Amino acid sequence: MFDIQEELKKLPDKPGVYLMHNDKDEIIYVGKARVLKNRVRQYFQKGYKRSAKIEHMVSHIAYFEYIITDSEMEALVLECNLIKEHRPHYNTMLKDDKSYPYIRVTVQEDYPRVLFTRNVKRDKSRYFGPYTSAGAVKETLELMHKVYRIRNCNRVLPRDIGKERPCIYYQIHQCDAPCQGSISREDYRSHIDKAVDFLNGDNKKILEDLTGKMQAAARDLEFEEAAEYRDLIESVKRIEEKQKINQTDGDDRDIIAIAKSGDEAVVSTFFIRNGKLLGRDHFHMTGIGDSEKSEIIMDFIKQFYMGTPFIPREILTQEEVPDREILEKWLTDKRGGRVTFLVPRRGSKHRMMELAEKNAENVLLKDSEKLKREESRTIGAVHELEQLIGIRGLNRMEAFDISNTNGYQNVASMVVFERGKAKRSDYRKFKIRTVAGPDDYRCMEEALTRRFSHGLREQEELNSKGQTPELGSFTRFPDVLMMDGGKGQVNVALKVLDELGLDIPVCGMVKDDFHRTRGLYYNNEIIHFPKNSEAFKMITRLQDEAHRFAIEYHKSLRSKGQVHSVLDDIKGIGPARRKALMKYFKDISRIRDASVQELSDVPGITENVAEEIFAFFHEQGK
Repeated sequence: MFDIQEELKKLPDKPGVYLMHNDKDEIIYVGKARVLKNRVRQYFQKGYKRSAKIEHMVSHIAYFEYIITDSEMEALVLECNLIKEHRPHYNTMLKDDKSYPYIRVTVQEDYPRVLFTRNVKRDKSRYFGPYTSAGAVKETLELMHKVYRIRNCNRVLPRDIGKERPCIYYQIHQCDAPCQGSISREDYRSHIDKAVDFLNGDNKKILEDLTGKMQAAARDLEFEEAAEYRDLIESVKRIEEKQKINQTDGDDRDIIAIAKSGDEAVVSTFFIRNGKLLGRDHFHMTGIGDSEKSEIIMDFIKQFYMGTPFIPREILTQEEVPDREILEKWLTDKRGGRVTFLVPRRGSKHRMMELAEKNAENVLLKDSEKLKREESRTIGAVHELEQLIGIRGLNRMEAFDISNTNGYQNVASMVVFERGKAKRSDYRKFKIRTVAGPDDYRCMEEALTRRFSHGLREQEELNSKGQTPELGSFTRFPDVLMMDGGKGQVNVALKVLDELGLDIPVCGMVKDDFHRTRGLYYNNEIIHFPKNSEAFKMITRLQDEAHRFAIEYHKSLRSKGQVHSVLDDIKGIGPARRKALMKYFKDISRIRDASVQELSDVPGITENVAEEIFAFFHEQGK
């Protein structure tokens, strides 16, 4: 058994990473330490001031482990990797996992290319970005191919010159075919230089050049060509508008600001490259608890720059971040050049920081309003339902449905709603084992018996081990059971629950003749509710979800060739006779109810086969 106090005495006086585990062996927190012995002990010292979030985390620690590193910076890198891999519950997590597009110019090649990429490598290419819009990058690349006629093929030049015919881009005048030697290396390089100038923000030259060509074409009465140049000029201006100049020093920097409310925070980031605002983005952080803004920004920096290939020279933050020196050293090594953090207090940088902060607040406000609407359709709907049926404390609802093909391979679905929202991780599906033919009541009885018997067994096992029974989808029982049907299905459920000694309210989700939900059958009466109420909409979603899940499961089995007609199990029935029976009777239930004489009337069905069919269905019913 792990003795925390004894293990604390063994902690080394070295840097490293520690991992906190709960009693289910899950990693619930990962942290780094300059001195493991000092940092880990703080979690278990009485009277040591800790946040409520960390206090709660400590109460769930069953044991810990640690990894020794050579330096604090190595510990930082390892911590980032472990957080990304395990996503511990009590670490502040970056919800978004985005990769940004870049433009790559392969200047190391004799005949360079201009390419779209999401990966920045340490090669000799030049990278421009990151951009927040992949569409804008593709539009820029298309423009550059039209204006500068730069190749985008994978041919190795000059080695492959003349080996193959030029591609279609040469035919549509978007490439000068260096693969055929149609342009010299020097002239091609001059096109690349102009393209790089354009990516660096020098749009004046390209506009002057295109305007001159448009006017010349117009003078020569080449109006179609002039129109093409006019369209290119508009494209350049449109791209230029997306790159608003906000700085004049031409530096690369990211601006990071935060807005916080409750257990949610939004981090807003502005990307400035060569003095131009290329774009801005926002990121949601969860599990922040009562963490300070500076701590949240630090967690964001670790996770964001761990997965982002481009590191700017300067990072502006709304507040001073903890571990600033080690973060600067880490990012400097990652970038291969000096990286500095700065908290702007005045001037243009401070104004940009204020803009980023307002952007974060605006996003958080919109998300809060969205959350309120979501709460109305979920938690609000549950409260409405509680009032309608007179049951308090409804949290978990389970619904069941049956699906089959011609009475064979019956399956059941179990879907779960918690606090009015689908909890798909707890959905379950059942292959019915004991029922042959279309008998929904007996199928439902088997599914419910298996579901609750399984849950009772798991609860007993967990209780015998001294563990909490509130762990899985089977051990947790519903506050109300929703049956897809009326009085008959409700009585089946009540019978199963009574036999197992369980007291769980049961409602029937009743549909009209058009298969639309019209009310709930509860305590021997049908309860109607307004069709525009959130409770009505939630019950409809629950019923539709149970039906959808059952149908999809059945379809998946059928696609694997595992589902066939019940008739296939009868001796003497093959594809031809099965088809004849279904054509004559139209329905399995009519075949089951038919007499031997009526079965013999079907073309191709002999008396012996008719007796086999009759015996099969009547023996199944015994």
